[in-house]
This record gives sequence, structure tokens and C-alpha cells, in this order.
Amino acid sequence: MTFNKKTATIVLAASGLLAVQAPAFASGLERGGYNIDLLFDPSSVAAETTATFVMPNRKVKNVRDTVAGDGPLNTLGYSNSADETDDYWSPRIGIKAGIGDAADCMFDYSQPFGAHTNPGARWAGANQNIETKVNSHSYALTCSYRFDMGPGQFRVIGGGNYLKMDGFKERLVVAPELFSLPPLSTLGLSGSGVGRLDLEGDGWGWRAGVAYEIPEYALRASLMYYSEVKLDDITGAVDLRGVPAALGSPLLGSIVPGAGTVIPVTGSTAMPDSVELKVQSGIAPDWLAFGSVKWVDWSQLQTIPFYAANGARVTSLDLGYQDGWTITGGIGHKFNDQWSGAVSLTWDRGTSTGYMAQTDTWLVGAGVSYAPTEHVEIKLGGVLGIMTSGSSGPIQINGATYGNEAIYDFDNDLVAAVSTSLKVKF
Repeated sequence: MTFNKKTATIVLAASGLLAVQAPAFASGLERGGYNIDLLFDPSSVAAETTATFVMPNRKVKNVRDTVAGDGPLNTLGYSNSADETDDYWSPRIGIKAGIGDAADCMFDYSQPFGAHTNPGARWAGANQNIETKVNSHSYALTCSYRFDMGPGQFRVIGGGNYLKMDGFKERLVVAPELFSLPPLSTLGLSGSGVGRLDLEGDGWGWRAGVAYEIPEYALRASLMYYSEVKLDDITGAVDLRGVPAALGSPLLGSIVPGAGTVIPVTGSTAMPDSVELKVQSGIAPDWLAFGSVKWVDWSQLQTIPFYAANGARVTSLDLGYQDGWTITGGIGHKFNDQWSGAVSLTWDRGTSTGYMAQTDTWLVGAGVSYAPTEHVEIKLGGVLGIMTSGSSGPIQINGATYGNEAIYDFDNDLVAAVSTSLKVKF
């Protein structure tokens, strides 16, 4: 069984589209992840832009506020259910160029990491989270050198990336309804009771790997390692101006230290390293099978503390993750010289360990690729999946308790995504 070059390229285009979609709703803080598939395009020059729109629909129920001192929110009429997640875009832009007969280089921009939960200020878990948003911007250069080995070609791959991240978290520090109740009602207090943490940081990472290809059989196997990116100098501020300053007064026992002020903070962490194996091969005329296995070291993100200038710990981001695993398998088919399609099944292991709602996810994907000319490819795909049920409550991290502000449950929920891509090559 032999594929001609055009057949192999068309079938690989559809399977490559699904590889973009599946990580767009992975666990941890992953969104688009890292992707170097464009580097393997056989054209001398190729440029590709991809946009994926993800629609998670996680709903939480049976929410119980477990800390009465800053509420109690259930008693005060806050809802015992909420829509936790927001829709989001995951873009990618890349350009690849061949250098001589054996080398290729690719520059790409992507948003590999991110998060956005927005259950709002009126649910009974508002002391834990009102809204959290994390953004990332990655600028990467990846190059490869290939040489003949047996019936195919072996590639050595390497490169680096600059990653910039920012985000915020808002939560209810003190329910404002308490300001009108004794004994606080005698103080004439006012405010939203909301605190906000703003952060930003950046760092550098690298990637290395190998690949083996036999184009006549549409065969490719690649193994890539992406290093962690150390964010050694995260800067930000804790804004407590929504909390009445009197609650920070020693005369009231410093109920909320720093109330009514903005506290500059610093911290450090690292975005995790990962390993990904991808394999695809022709299995019959005009048919191709593909699969991948990816591991991400999310367990290194447990709790991230932030400190004031005097060294006092002000707050922390508490995650309690376990390692992430994503496994994908699928089939691609060439219908004619212009059209091909693919279907896939993905399992993503949830990173939550009893706190938060990142449980296992199962995804079914389908995509089509249309090549009106040899220089243009247009791809369209969709994913539909199930986020499995579970519950969230207190967990232990290094002997300390986290996630004890609220307890809640959630059922199996749907997640959907659509993806479009345009590639121009010469």
C-alpha cells in the first residue's frame, strides 16, 4: 500500500485539525497547548491560522457555604447552584519555512494556557470564587533537521518559547449583608465585600524531540518534550478597597488585615513540562489511522503563595492538581483530491483531586479538509464531549486544608467546540 504525496498530505490535513481541537478543553490550565504539526508541512513556505471556540457547560449544585463567619451565604439567600464556566476562544498563528534541502523552521503564536470560571457573586460559594481568569501568550521558534534513515527520514527537533501570563481572581471576603447586622451595623460600614488578586509574570522555555517519516505511506511518529516555564517574578496586587477599612483596624481585632487598601504582592511558580507522542500511518488506500498520548506535570501546581514586601503571606492560589493525561485515537479518509475527513475519540484525565470540578472528559471529534488548489487548505471541525460528574470539598496539601470555603456537587455536563483553519502554502 502506497500513498502518493498529494493523497498523504490531504488525509493528514484532516487528522491534524482534530489534534488542534482536542486539547482546547484539557484539564489543568491547558487550552491550546503546544503544537508543532505545521513544521512537518512539505511545502517550502506555509502559513496557517486556526481559531477554536470552546463552549463548556459546567453547572454546580447543592452548594453549601461551610464558613459561617464571613456569611453564612446560604442563610443570607445566596443561590445553591451556579453556571461555573464561560465560553472562550483558542487562537493559533504559525508560519513555516524550509531552509535548504534538510532544515525547516517554524514561528508560531498561541495561547497554550488559560482558565475562566465565572459563577458570579450571588452563589453560596462566592467566598471561594466569584470570577477567575488566566490568560497566556506564547511566542515560539522551533526548527528541525532531517536526514535519510532506512526507507524514510529522521528528524531532530529543537526550539524555545517566551511565555507571558496574566490573570485575576475575585472572591467575597465578607458578605456585605453583615454590615447592616449587629454589631457591625453600629459602625455605618459600606462596600461590596469583594477582594481581587491581579497577577502577571513571564518566562522562557525550550522544546526538543525527534520524528520519523515515510511520506509514501503517510507515516509519521514524533516524540516531543516541552520544558517547564519558570515564572520566577510574578508581580501583582491584592485589592481590598471593597472591604471597609474598619475591618482591618486593630480595635476590631484586625478581622480582615489590609482592608480598605491595595497590597502589592510577589510570588513564583512554573508552568509544567510535558511529553507528547504522536503516531499516524496509512492503513489502506485512502485511509489513515492516528493517535497521540500526552502527559503534563500538573501535579507540581499545588498552592501558589503570594507575599507582601515585608515577607508576610497575603494570599494564595490553591489548585491541588494531579498529573494530566490525554489520549486520542482516530481514523482519516480521503474522499477525492479535494476533500478528506476524520473522526476521533479523546479521553482526558481530570486534574482535580477532590477540590474544584476538573474531572475526566470524553470527547468525540469530526473534521473535514477542503483543498480547492494545491496552495490552499480550509479545515472545519467540531467536538462534542462529556465532563464527568463529581464533587468539590476540602483537601489536604502538605498538611494544610484548602478548598474548605464551600462544598458542592456537579453532574455529567456537556462541552462542545468548533474549529476553523486556513493554510496557505507554496
